[in-house]
Amino acid sequence: MAKLTGKIIDPATGATVQARVQVLSPNGNQLAPADAMWKVGSGEPFFYSNGEFSLDVPRGRTRITVERGTEYRPWTRTIDVDDAAGILTLDIELERWADLPDRGWHPGNTHIHYDEKEEKPDERLAYDSRVEDLRMTAVSILRRWDLNYATNKYPIGVLNDFTDTHHHVQVGEENRHNDKDGWSRGYGHVMFLNIRNIVDPISRGALIDSFAPDYPPLSWACDDAKRQDGLVIWCHNGQGMEAPVAAALGKVDAINLFDPYWNDVEYDLWYRMLNCGLKLPASTGSDWFVCSANRIYSQTGGAFSYDEWLAGIRRGETFITNGPAISLSVDGAPPGATVPAGAGGAVHVRVDWSSHYAVETVEIVHNGEVVRRVTTGDSDSTGGSLESDVEVNADGWIAARLGSSERDSFAQALWAHTSPVYIDAGGRKPDARAEAAALFVRDIEESMAWVKTKGRFYTDAQRAEVVDLFRQGQDVYRGLM
Repeated sequence: MAKLTGKIIDPATGATVQARVQVLSPNGNQLAPADAMWKVGSGEPFFYSNGEFSLDVPRGRTRITVERGTEYRPWTRTIDVDDAAGILTLDIELERWADLPDRGWHPGNTHIHYDEKEEKPDERLAYDSRVEDLRMTAVSILRRWDLNYATNKYPIGVLNDFTDTHHHVQVGEENRHNDKDGWSRGYGHVMFLNIRNIVDPISRGALIDSFAPDYPPLSWACDDAKRQDGLVIWCHNGQGMEAPVAAALGKVDAINLFDPYWNDVEYDLWYRMLNCGLKLPASTGSDWFVCSANRIYSQTGGAFSYDEWLAGIRRGETFITNGPAISLSVDGAPPGATVPAGAGGAVHVRVDWSSHYAVETVEIVHNGEVVRRVTTGDSDSTGGSLESDVEVNADGWIAARLGSSERDSFAQALWAHTSPVYIDAGGRKPDARAEAAALFVRDIEESMAWVKTKGRFYTDAQRAEVVDLFRQGQDVYRGLM
């Protein structure tokens, strides 16, 4: 038996940095300090380190792996321990494969809760932003039955005890509604960031008790958040019957995709909204703890500032990823911008990407259809560029996405997606618009039927208010047909 000690350093700054650590003994056991805090989620087990760690290791070959965020290369070594080893000291230098903040791109996680079983929320929250190398970390209060979620103890606003120059930690709110069991059909879930006051009610319907009304609608909560200059992000790939209504009526600033990771990696509803001419930037988070590497990058134009980070999302200058970096320009304009179609009826698209793990597919998406797809080879699998002219004969949007069968230490396949660049072709409607709008008209009709026949309200006036709200959203889509 020997004592293994490690010190984790960022060689660019010389600073000791927090990271997640895995120590695997010769017989395959996970070794860790007795008081270690463990990562949550799928994939390989890791414990968190404040930059230094110490533990006993047996004789034989022990493997050590250290990771920090997604822009540092994982560090792995195997050491051979014998009886005379005594104390083994490792200086672990974590080198970056990318420095996106140096180019004004700053990562954040917009959706985190700790459940009622978390006994050390302060310790975990102190680790999460640093270990994951996040510039913006948002935990949010929520109400679901009488569960006492650990992160509900924090007050709305900036958490100064966890915030420093490079890490902004704040508390927002998840405002929500579900029918029956808390997961089935309901209005949906929406995140509020940058609010000063709680938006009440936090939950409605069966999430409070079996007699609570399905009222008020989430759109009114969105209005309250916006009056506070809050940022409104719809959750879970747009899940919930009110999502298309709120989006059509201008209540939503962005949409969270793949929060949590067990949602399918699909873009169906988001693409349909974009095809209807709605401008919705992409965002993401991890939901229950930091159980994935999901993050949104927002462009600030320079050093990190929380206000500028929010402004980047409002502009739509974002991309989302669990590892790879991706950038998009259309006729030189970034995501969130609107560009004219041009006299020739075409625009020039450029996609650049880089990654620690191999990327296998790079795709340009126009109005929901892949119009250019390349499969990378060995020479450009971790970085490259794709340029293509895309014909545009109507209004619409263009975005780019990456895919890979490579997996990170959460055992999750790698992906990335930009927010759209919007195309102005003088008001000519794309073919996909009428079809997408018709689907939303049908969906909202079914939702109104639920409100009329199954929704629970204190008065007929409340029921009529919700039906009227849904009809307003439906009228927007009827107009697009």
